[in-house]
Parts: sequence; C-alpha cells; structure tokens
Amino acid sequence: MSAFEKPQIIAHIQKGLNYTVFDCKWVPCSAKFVTMGNFARGTGVIQLYEIQHGELKLLREIEKAKPIKCGTFGAASLQQRYLATGDFGGNLHIWNLEAPEVPVYSVKAHKEIINTIDGIGGLGIGEGAPEIVTGSRDGTVKVWDPRQKDDPVANMEPVKGENKRDCWTVAFGNAYNQEERVVCAGYDNGDIKLFDLRNMALRWETNIKNGVCSLEFDRKDISMNKLVATSLEGKFHVFDMRTQHPTKGFASVSEKAHKSTVWQVRHLPQNRELFLTTGGAGSLHLWKYEYPMQRSKKDPEGVEMGVAGSVSLLQNVTVSTQPISSLDWSPDKRGLCVCTSFDQTVRVLIVTKLKTV
Repeated sequence: MSAFEKPQIIAHIQKGLNYTVFDCKWVPCSAKFVTMGNFARGTGVIQLYEIQHGELKLLREIEKAKPIKCGTFGAASLQQRYLATGDFGGNLHIWNLEAPEVPVYSVKAHKEIINTIDGIGGLGIGEGAPEIVTGSRDGTVKVWDPRQKDDPVANMEPVKGENKRDCWTVAFGNAYNQEERVVCAGYDNGDIKLFDLRNMALRWETNIKNGVCSLEFDRKDISMNKLVATSLEGKFHVFDMRTQHPTKGFASVSEKAHKSTVWQVRHLPQNRELFLTTGGAGSLHLWKYEYPMQRSKKDPEGVEMGVAGSVSLLQNVTVSTQPISSLDWSPDKRGLCVCTSFDQTVRVLIVTKLKTV
C-alpha cells in the first residue's frame, strides 16, 4: 500500500478546556458529543458540544458535586439517549441531558472511585435487557439494570482472603441473543477476567503481566469474535475468542504499539478489523487485524484450539504532548472520532481512506 492509499488521520477541530477531562462520548444519531471531567475546585463537569460549520459550539455545561470519571450511552434507548456516568464518589448516575438538574437514576454503586463503565441493550445494539457495568478501585465489578433500584443484578468481587485489585476497565460482549452476555474486566496487576452473566460464573482468566488499561470486543452484539487488551507498558494483545481450549484458553497475538502506556482501544464501528490505540505520548495508531488461513486446529490430543492472526500498523500520528485518555468513534459517520488528552484539549479527528483498507 503506497503512502497515497494509506488512511490519513487529520486533526479537524481542537478546543482547549478549563478542566481535566477524563472521557468523551458521541451522542448517538447526532453531530454532538459529551466530555466529562473535573474542575480544579474539585467539582465534576459534563459538557455537551455540537459540530457546527467546522467549529465546536458549547450547548450545555453541567456542574456536579463529584468529579466525573467515565460515561456511556450504551444502555440508553435511541429516543432518550440518556448518559450514564461513574464518579469519584462511587456513584452511578443516569442523566437526561435535556434536563440534567436531577439524575433519572442514581445509586451508590461502589465504596471508591468508579474507574470504568460500559453499557449494553440500548441504542439497538445487543439483545436483552439494558444493563450497565461498573468497575472500581474497591476491586468489585457490578452489573446494573436501570429498571431496578439500589441493588446490582450481578456483583463480581474478590473471594474472601483474596487481595482486592483496582479494576481499570470493563467491557460487555457476546450479547447475540436474549440469554447470552459476558463482561470482561481488566485489573492493575494484569489480570483479565471473563464473567459469563448467563451462568454467573468465571469463564476464563489470564494475566498479561502489566496493568490492563483498556478492553474492547470488536463487536458487543455478536458471538464473541475478538478481544483487544491494552497495557501499561506499551503492548496490546488481540485474543481470538471463537475457540476456547480447556487449558490453553484463547489464542492471542501481542504487539508493541507505543513506547508508553496504551490508554485505550476503540474498534471502527463500520469495520471491526480496524482499531485505534491511544498512547501516553499523545499518539494515535490505526491497526488492522488479519485472520489466519484457519482460525482453529486440533492439538496433539485432538482438542480444538484457536489460531491467532496478525496485526499491521496502517497509520500513526502524534496530536498531543500529553496522554490521550479517551477516544470515541462516531457510530454514524465513518472515520469521524473525538479524543481528549491531559493537555486539557478535546480534538475532533477525521480518518480518511478507510473504505480502501
């Protein structure tokens, strides 16, 4: 592929913010997105922006008591588009951005900060009930149904005597019918745990030797296909989730992506073989996964085991001097994404030539 045919990552709009920003999410079916973070005075903030004539227009600023760490629209209907957030006080709130004074749902979800959140069952993505998963510094991972007050529908916590580990990232997957659903969680010590919500059991676990910063299935609403895990020391791992060997688990390929922490991974909604990773030195890397000729083979005992594919780098660009802490693809417009970094800047990026890849 020549340089002219390669996808290009172009910084389209950027805007400085007067607070530390932790997360950003597109509002589905719109040219709007939200940013979340905290002011220096210790309060939380949600800002709603719209892209208008190549510029960002601030539509609404919402200040709350606690700094806001993470958010998702994943459990919301397309009609309501409510935003679920996790904050430094361990609270899970769901907000109607049109009337944000009082949350439409609120629960003290964790004893400590909620680091990570994901949603499913909304936006027409994934079968089954709308659910939200939260992961916290208190070591627990909890699943919530916004239609039920106060108590989680699932609580994955360390067994008695086991050290509690800081949960940094969670992701839903395998929601291809009304019954099936999994949650994958990554921890500060490199543990990755896959919880089967249908059977309320730990289905698989592994350790990638370094803190797990981000996890994402290539699609949430299909039978598990691929899972990407990023780590503190610059590596990411792609697991082929189609074939689970009883002792070896899932086949995987790992790649040294950045010289620094790989903060996030996000798959292109319109092509699940392409994904972006964000780096601690302010860089973005666009990758493509290539499947092997055969995705499974038999081991010497005749048991099916997976075969990992390969990963190639399509493009990379440095857009910031500070870590890129969050990134979200537009679900509606191919190649459009928004990212935030610790230089207190939000950037709208366009990735071109994705159709030729």
